[in-house]
Amino acid sequence: MVIDRETGQIPPTAAERMNLYDRQMGVEPIRPAARQAPAESAPVSVEAAPQRDAPRPPNERMAAAVAEMNRKQPWSQKPKGAPPSQPARTAQRPQPQPQAGGRKTIVTAKWWDSKGPRSIELGPKGQAELSGGFMALVFGLAIAAIVAFFIEPLLLFAAAFALFRFGGNILGPMGARIVDKALAEKG
Repeated sequence: MVIDRETGQIPPTAAERMNLYDRQMGVEPIRPAARQAPAESAPVSVEAAPQRDAPRPPNERMAAAVAEMNRKQPWSQKPKGAPPSQPARTAQRPQPQPQAGGRKTIVTAKWWDSKGPRSIELGPKGQAELSGGFMALVFGLAIAAIVAFFIEPLLLFAAAFALFRFGGNILGPMGARIVDKALAEKG
């Protein structure tokens, strides 16, 4: 509780001070009209709630209609004379024939193979070497991008620009080395 030391009175609240200020400025408060109490309030008689009618005995015709509706299940009925349904399938395509000895033919592009475009045939070891080399390159670039983002995000944008502008000159020799290494693998 706050008490004014000079007057010993309790100072007016903020609402009271605002009301005093408004009256000095000529603004009268807008208050809702006072309610008038009803002249005479009649006692309310409490009557018992009306009872629901007793449930009707089951109607045989209604029971038969409900049973008929329950027996009809259009999703499980099949049209008469229709062949057994087959699941929807795409047109049958011939299965790709495995190449002899598990070898795979790959066509390189100029932007990631400076010696390309060229068609190369790789065995399982060559495929593994090619996949491993490119995955190492991708993960290396991803790690470099994350580090650049934390150190200097502007550097990341500059690197992205350089990769788009000069990517063939940078990635081409790297890709050619990876492809040559994969070709050198026997098997």
